[in-house]
Amino acid sequence: MVLLLARMQSSSTAKPSINVFLRAQMGGTRQINFQSYLVTPKELSKALTKNVPTKISTAPRVIPLCAAWFLPNDPKGRTGPQVFKEKRIPSARFFDLDAVKDHDSPYPHMLPAPEAFAKAMQEIGIRIEDEVVVYDTQELGIFSAPRVAWTLKIFGHPSVHLLNNFRLWVEQGHPTENGEIEAIMEEPSQYPTPTLDASKVVEFSQMKEIAKDHGKEGSEGIQILDARSRGRWAGTDPEPRPGLSSGHMPGSVNVPVTELLDPHAGTLLPGEELRRLFESKGLDSERPIVSSCGTGVTAAVIDAALGEAAFGQPEARRLYDGSWTEWAQRATEADGLIRKEI
Repeated sequence: MVLLLARMQSSSTAKPSINVFLRAQMGGTRQINFQSYLVTPKELSKALTKNVPTKISTAPRVIPLCAAWFLPNDPKGRTGPQVFKEKRIPSARFFDLDAVKDHDSPYPHMLPAPEAFAKAMQEIGIRIEDEVVVYDTQELGIFSAPRVAWTLKIFGHPSVHLLNNFRLWVEQGHPTENGEIEAIMEEPSQYPTPTLDASKVVEFSQMKEIAKDHGKEGSEGIQILDARSRGRWAGTDPEPRPGLSSGHMPGSVNVPVTELLDPHAGTLLPGEELRRLFESKGLDSERPIVSSCGTGVTAAVIDAALGEAAFGQPEARRLYDGSWTEWAQRATEADGLIRKEI
Protein backbone atom coordinates (compact mmCIF):
# COMPACT_ATOMS: atom_id res chain seq x y z
CA MET A 1 0.00 0.00 0.00
CA VAL A 2 2.93 2.36 0.76
CA LEU A 3 4.30 1.65 -2.70
CA LEU A 4 0.85 2.26 -4.16
CA LEU A 5 0.59 5.66 -2.48
CA ALA A 6 4.07 6.52 -3.68
CA ARG A 7 3.00 5.73 -7.24
CA MET A 8 -0.10 7.87 -6.73
CA GLN A 9 1.85 10.83 -5.43
CA SER A 10 4.57 10.68 -8.06
CA SER A 11 2.11 10.33 -10.92
CA SER A 12 0.27 13.49 -9.95
CA THR A 13 3.26 15.80 -10.35
CA ALA A 14 3.46 15.48 -14.10
CA LYS A 15 -0.20 15.83 -14.95
CA PRO A 16 -2.73 18.67 -14.73
CA SER A 17 -5.33 18.38 -11.99
CA ILE A 18 -8.88 17.23 -12.62
CA ASN A 19 -10.11 20.73 -11.76
CA VAL A 20 -7.93 22.24 -14.48
CA PHE A 21 -9.20 19.65 -16.96
CA LEU A 22 -12.80 20.28 -15.93
CA ARG A 23 -12.51 24.05 -16.29
CA ALA A 24 -11.10 23.55 -19.78
CA GLN A 25 -13.96 21.23 -20.71
CA MET A 26 -16.74 23.31 -19.20
CA GLY A 27 -15.50 26.83 -19.56
CA GLY A 28 -15.62 27.23 -15.77
CA THR A 29 -19.34 26.42 -15.43
CA ARG A 30 -21.42 23.27 -14.96
CA GLN A 31 -25.04 22.34 -14.50
CA ILE A 32 -26.04 21.12 -11.03
CA ASN A 33 -28.93 18.64 -10.91
CA PHE A 34 -28.78 17.56 -7.26
CA GLN A 35 -28.55 19.57 -4.05
CA SER A 36 -27.35 16.81 -1.72
CA TYR A 37 -25.13 13.74 -1.72
CA LEU A 38 -28.09 11.37 -1.26
CA VAL A 39 -30.47 11.33 -4.23
CA THR A 40 -34.03 9.98 -4.23
CA PRO A 41 -35.39 7.90 -7.13
CA LYS A 42 -37.74 10.76 -8.02
CA GLU A 43 -34.84 13.24 -8.19
CA LEU A 44 -32.77 10.92 -10.37
CA SER A 45 -35.69 10.19 -12.69
CA LYS A 46 -36.33 13.91 -13.15
CA ALA A 47 -32.65 14.59 -13.85
CA LEU A 48 -32.42 11.77 -16.40
CA THR A 49 -35.53 13.04 -18.17
CA LYS A 50 -34.10 16.55 -18.28
CA ASN A 51 -30.64 15.44 -19.42
CA VAL A 52 -31.28 12.98 -22.24
CA PRO A 53 -27.84 12.34 -23.80
CA THR A 54 -27.23 12.35 -27.54
CA LYS A 55 -24.27 11.04 -29.48
CA ILE A 56 -23.29 14.49 -30.70
CA SER A 57 -23.76 16.34 -27.40
CA THR A 58 -20.74 17.17 -25.25
CA ALA A 59 -22.80 18.68 -22.42
CA PRO A 60 -22.49 17.22 -18.91
CA ARG A 61 -24.64 14.14 -18.43
CA VAL A 62 -26.27 12.41 -15.48
CA ILE A 63 -24.86 8.89 -15.42
CA PRO A 64 -26.30 6.14 -13.20
CA LEU A 65 -23.42 3.90 -12.12
CA CYS A 66 -24.24 0.43 -10.83
CA ALA A 67 -21.88 -0.79 -8.09
CA ALA A 68 -23.49 -4.20 -7.54
CA TRP A 69 -21.32 -6.59 -5.51
CA PHE A 70 -21.96 -9.57 -3.25
CA LEU A 71 -19.92 -11.29 -0.56
CA PRO A 72 -17.97 -14.34 -1.76
CA ASN A 73 -20.14 -16.60 0.42
CA ASP A 74 -23.43 -15.24 -0.94
CA PRO A 75 -25.96 -18.04 -0.28
CA LYS A 76 -27.52 -17.64 -3.73
CA GLY A 77 -24.21 -17.41 -5.57
CA ARG A 78 -25.11 -13.99 -7.00
CA THR A 79 -22.58 -11.69 -8.66
CA GLY A 80 -22.62 -8.01 -9.54
CA PRO A 81 -22.39 -8.45 -13.33
CA GLN A 82 -25.19 -11.01 -13.19
CA VAL A 83 -27.73 -8.78 -11.43
CA PHE A 84 -26.71 -5.80 -13.57
CA LYS A 85 -27.57 -7.76 -16.71
CA GLU A 86 -30.90 -8.85 -15.22
CA LYS A 87 -32.18 -5.43 -14.13
CA ARG A 88 -30.68 -1.94 -14.23
CA ILE A 89 -31.50 1.72 -14.65
CA PRO A 90 -31.62 2.58 -18.37
CA SER A 91 -28.27 3.93 -19.66
CA ALA A 92 -26.49 2.85 -16.46
CA ARG A 93 -22.83 1.83 -16.51
CA PHE A 94 -21.26 -0.91 -14.38
CA PHE A 95 -18.31 -0.41 -12.00
CA ASP A 96 -16.76 -3.78 -11.12
CA LEU A 97 -15.28 -3.67 -7.60
CA ASP A 98 -13.49 -6.95 -8.20
CA ALA A 99 -11.77 -5.59 -11.30
CA VAL A 100 -11.01 -1.94 -10.47
CA LYS A 101 -8.55 -2.45 -7.62
CA ASP A 102 -4.87 -2.97 -6.86
CA HIS A 103 -4.26 -6.37 -8.44
CA ASP A 104 -0.77 -6.56 -6.91
CA SER A 105 -2.20 -6.54 -3.39
CA PRO A 106 -3.08 -9.79 -1.58
CA TYR A 107 -6.13 -8.04 -0.11
CA PRO A 108 -9.44 -8.00 -2.00
CA HIS A 109 -10.40 -4.37 -2.62
CA MET A 110 -7.40 -2.10 -2.16
CA LEU A 111 -7.62 1.15 -4.10
CA PRO A 112 -6.28 1.06 -7.66
CA ALA A 113 -3.47 3.27 -8.88
CA PRO A 114 -4.69 6.56 -10.41
CA GLU A 115 -3.84 5.33 -13.90
CA ALA A 116 -5.93 2.19 -13.41
CA PHE A 117 -8.85 4.21 -12.06
CA ALA A 118 -8.71 6.59 -15.04
CA LYS A 119 -8.54 3.64 -17.46
CA ALA A 120 -11.64 2.09 -15.87
CA MET A 121 -13.57 5.35 -16.16
CA GLN A 122 -12.47 5.70 -19.76
CA GLU A 123 -13.59 2.17 -20.62
CA ILE A 124 -17.10 2.64 -19.22
CA GLY A 125 -17.40 5.96 -21.00
CA ILE A 126 -17.68 8.31 -18.01
CA ARG A 127 -16.40 11.83 -18.58
CA ILE A 128 -14.92 14.06 -15.90
CA GLU A 129 -17.78 16.57 -16.28
CA ASP A 130 -20.52 13.94 -15.81
CA GLU A 131 -22.71 13.92 -12.71
CA VAL A 132 -22.48 10.36 -11.46
CA VAL A 133 -25.17 8.74 -9.31
CA VAL A 134 -23.94 5.47 -7.85
CA TYR A 135 -26.48 2.82 -6.94
CA ASP A 136 -26.69 -0.64 -5.41
CA THR A 137 -28.68 -3.81 -6.01
CA GLN A 138 -32.40 -4.19 -5.49
CA GLU A 139 -31.65 -7.18 -3.28
CA LEU A 140 -29.30 -5.50 -0.79
CA GLY A 141 -30.58 -1.91 -0.72
CA ILE A 142 -27.43 -0.04 0.31
CA PHE A 143 -24.26 -2.11 0.45
CA SER A 144 -21.39 -1.60 -2.02
CA ALA A 145 -22.45 1.62 -3.79
CA PRO A 146 -21.05 3.87 -1.03
CA ARG A 147 -17.60 2.30 -1.57
CA VAL A 148 -17.65 3.11 -5.27
CA ALA A 149 -18.98 6.62 -4.61
CA TRP A 150 -16.25 7.12 -1.97
CA THR A 151 -13.64 5.92 -4.46
CA LEU A 152 -14.79 8.42 -7.08
CA LYS A 153 -14.76 11.21 -4.50
CA ILE A 154 -11.25 10.57 -3.19
CA PHE A 155 -9.98 10.39 -6.77
CA GLY A 156 -11.44 13.87 -7.22
CA HIS A 157 -14.48 13.33 -9.44
CA PRO A 158 -16.29 16.68 -9.11
CA SER A 159 -19.91 15.50 -8.89
CA VAL A 160 -20.73 12.21 -7.15
CA HIS A 161 -24.03 11.17 -5.55
CA LEU A 162 -25.56 8.09 -3.97
CA LEU A 163 -29.03 6.80 -4.93
CA ASN A 164 -31.17 6.02 -1.88
CA ASN A 165 -31.95 3.47 -3.39
CA PHE A 166 -32.50 1.13 -6.37
CA ARG A 167 -35.04 -1.00 -4.48
CA LEU A 168 -37.27 2.07 -4.17
CA TRP A 169 -36.56 2.95 -7.80
CA VAL A 170 -38.11 -0.38 -8.81
CA GLU A 171 -40.96 -0.29 -6.28
CA GLN A 172 -41.96 3.23 -7.36
CA GLY A 173 -42.32 2.10 -10.96
CA HIS A 174 -39.36 3.85 -12.57
CA PRO A 175 -38.10 2.19 -15.77
CA THR A 176 -35.54 -0.60 -15.89
CA GLU A 177 -33.83 -2.52 -18.67
CA ASN A 178 -31.77 -5.70 -19.03
CA GLY A 179 -29.23 -7.19 -21.38
CA GLU A 180 -25.51 -7.66 -21.79
CA ILE A 181 -23.10 -5.05 -20.43
CA GLU A 182 -21.48 -4.64 -23.83
CA ALA A 183 -24.78 -3.52 -25.34
CA ILE A 184 -24.71 -0.20 -23.48
CA MET A 185 -21.04 0.66 -23.93
CA GLU A 186 -20.15 3.85 -25.76
CA GLU A 187 -16.89 5.16 -27.12
CA PRO A 188 -14.21 5.40 -24.42
CA SER A 189 -13.94 8.77 -22.72
CA GLN A 190 -10.83 10.87 -22.21
CA TYR A 191 -10.95 10.72 -18.43
CA PRO A 192 -7.78 12.33 -17.03
CA THR A 193 -5.43 10.63 -14.59
CA PRO A 194 -6.45 11.91 -11.14
CA THR A 195 -4.68 12.46 -7.83
CA LEU A 196 -5.68 10.46 -4.78
CA ASP A 197 -6.68 12.35 -1.64
CA ALA A 198 -4.47 10.24 0.65
CA SER A 199 -5.72 12.16 3.71
CA LYS A 200 -8.93 10.09 3.54
CA VAL A 201 -7.19 6.70 3.60
CA VAL A 202 -5.53 4.83 6.48
CA GLU A 203 -2.79 2.24 5.91
CA PHE A 204 -1.96 -0.75 8.10
CA SER A 205 1.04 0.90 9.76
CA GLN A 206 -1.09 3.89 10.74
CA MET A 207 -3.91 1.62 11.92
CA LYS A 208 -1.49 -0.36 14.06
CA GLU A 209 -0.33 2.79 15.84
CA ILE A 210 -3.94 3.88 16.39
CA ALA A 211 -4.79 0.50 17.92
CA LYS A 212 -1.68 0.44 20.10
CA ASP A 213 -2.40 3.95 21.37
CA HIS A 214 -5.98 3.13 22.34
CA GLY A 215 -6.69 4.23 25.90
CA LYS A 216 -3.26 5.72 26.45
CA GLU A 217 -2.99 9.12 28.05
CA GLY A 218 -2.15 11.81 25.53
CA SER A 219 -3.31 9.78 22.51
CA GLU A 220 -5.43 11.39 19.78
CA GLY A 221 -8.45 9.36 20.83
CA ILE A 222 -9.19 8.23 17.28
CA GLN A 223 -12.44 6.24 17.13
CA ILE A 224 -12.51 3.02 15.10
CA LEU A 225 -15.91 1.99 13.74
CA ASP A 226 -16.45 -1.55 12.39
CA ALA A 227 -19.36 -2.27 10.03
CA ARG A 228 -19.22 -6.08 10.27
CA SER A 229 -21.90 -8.09 12.02
CA ARG A 230 -21.84 -8.37 15.80
CA GLY A 231 -20.79 -12.03 15.67
CA ARG A 232 -17.82 -11.42 13.38
CA TRP A 233 -16.77 -8.40 15.45
CA ALA A 234 -17.04 -10.36 18.72
CA GLY A 235 -15.19 -13.37 17.32
CA THR A 236 -18.11 -15.77 17.79
CA ASP A 237 -19.00 -16.09 14.09
CA PRO A 238 -16.60 -17.00 11.25
CA GLU A 239 -15.42 -14.63 8.57
CA PRO A 240 -16.74 -15.26 5.03
CA ARG A 241 -13.15 -15.86 3.85
CA PRO A 242 -11.84 -19.30 4.89
CA GLY A 243 -8.95 -19.33 7.34
CA LEU A 244 -9.42 -15.73 8.47
CA SER A 245 -9.80 -15.14 12.19
CA SER A 246 -12.77 -13.09 13.36
CA GLY A 247 -12.60 -10.58 16.21
CA HIS A 248 -11.88 -6.86 16.37
CA MET A 249 -9.19 -4.22 16.81
CA PRO A 250 -8.50 -2.79 20.27
CA GLY A 251 -10.98 -0.03 21.04
CA SER A 252 -13.14 -0.54 17.97
CA VAL A 253 -16.88 0.12 18.18
CA ASN A 254 -19.24 -2.24 16.40
CA VAL A 255 -21.66 -0.39 14.08
CA PRO A 256 -23.21 -3.17 11.97
CA VAL A 257 -24.20 -1.84 8.58
CA THR A 258 -27.73 -3.21 9.08
CA GLU A 259 -28.27 -0.75 11.93
CA LEU A 260 -27.73 2.15 9.52
CA LEU A 261 -30.47 1.06 7.14
CA ASP A 262 -34.24 1.01 7.11
CA PRO A 263 -35.14 -2.67 7.70
CA HIS A 264 -37.74 -2.71 4.91
CA ALA A 265 -36.52 -0.33 2.21
CA GLY A 266 -32.79 -0.88 2.76
CA THR A 267 -32.27 2.88 2.51
CA LEU A 268 -29.97 4.90 4.74
CA LEU A 269 -31.86 6.11 7.79
CA PRO A 270 -32.64 9.84 8.10
CA GLY A 271 -29.82 12.00 9.42
CA GLU A 272 -31.33 12.60 12.85
CA GLU A 273 -31.86 8.88 13.44
CA LEU A 274 -28.29 8.18 12.39
CA ARG A 275 -26.97 10.86 14.73
CA ARG A 276 -28.88 9.35 17.65
CA LEU A 277 -27.50 5.93 16.76
CA PHE A 278 -23.91 7.17 16.75
CA GLU A 279 -24.46 8.96 20.05
CA SER A 280 -25.95 5.77 21.55
CA LYS A 281 -22.68 4.01 20.71
CA GLY A 282 -20.81 6.53 22.87
CA LEU A 283 -19.13 8.21 19.91
CA ASP A 284 -17.81 11.76 20.12
CA SER A 285 -18.38 13.99 17.10
CA GLU A 286 -15.38 16.10 18.10
CA ARG A 287 -12.89 13.23 17.76
CA PRO A 288 -11.47 11.74 14.54
CA ILE A 289 -13.09 8.62 13.10
CA VAL A 290 -11.73 5.70 11.06
CA SER A 291 -14.29 3.42 9.43
CA SER A 292 -13.52 -0.24 8.75
CA CYS A 293 -15.26 -3.50 7.82
CA GLY A 294 -14.26 -6.75 6.13
CA THR A 295 -12.55 -5.51 2.96
CA GLY A 296 -13.19 -1.75 2.95
CA VAL A 297 -16.57 -1.96 1.18
CA THR A 298 -19.23 -1.46 3.86
CA ALA A 299 -16.89 0.82 5.81
CA ALA A 300 -17.97 3.37 3.22
CA VAL A 301 -21.60 2.88 4.30
CA ILE A 302 -20.56 4.11 7.75
CA ASP A 303 -18.76 7.05 6.13
CA ALA A 304 -21.87 7.93 4.11
CA ALA A 305 -24.04 7.64 7.23
CA LEU A 306 -21.70 9.91 9.18
CA GLY A 307 -22.03 12.46 6.40
CA GLU A 308 -25.81 12.22 6.30
CA ALA A 309 -25.92 12.65 10.09
CA ALA A 310 -23.46 15.57 9.94
CA PHE A 311 -21.58 13.70 12.66
CA GLY A 312 -18.02 14.96 12.96
CA GLN A 313 -15.98 17.03 10.55
CA PRO A 314 -15.53 15.58 7.02
CA GLU A 315 -11.78 16.18 7.16
CA ALA A 316 -11.57 14.09 10.37
CA ARG A 317 -13.18 11.01 8.78
CA ARG A 318 -11.02 8.35 7.15
CA LEU A 319 -11.39 4.78 5.89
CA TYR A 320 -9.08 1.84 6.56
CA ASP A 321 -8.65 0.47 3.05
CA GLY A 322 -7.41 -3.04 3.94
CA SER A 323 -9.89 -3.38 6.82
CA TRP A 324 -10.28 -6.67 8.67
CA THR A 325 -9.01 -8.91 5.86
CA GLU A 326 -5.64 -7.18 5.99
CA TRP A 327 -5.66 -6.72 9.77
CA ALA A 328 -6.35 -10.39 10.58
CA GLN A 329 -3.48 -11.47 8.31
CA ARG A 330 -0.92 -9.01 9.67
CA ALA A 331 -1.88 -8.61 13.35
CA THR A 332 -2.15 -11.39 15.96
CA GLU A 333 -3.93 -12.21 19.19
CA ALA A 334 -0.53 -12.79 20.79
CA ASP A 335 0.46 -9.13 20.39
CA GLY A 336 -2.92 -7.98 21.67
CA LEU A 337 -4.12 -6.58 18.36
CA ILE A 338 -6.98 -9.02 17.81
CA ARG A 339 -9.62 -9.03 20.53
CA LYS A 340 -12.53 -11.43 20.99
CA GLU A 341 -15.53 -11.39 23.30
CA ILE A 342 -15.96 -15.09 23.94
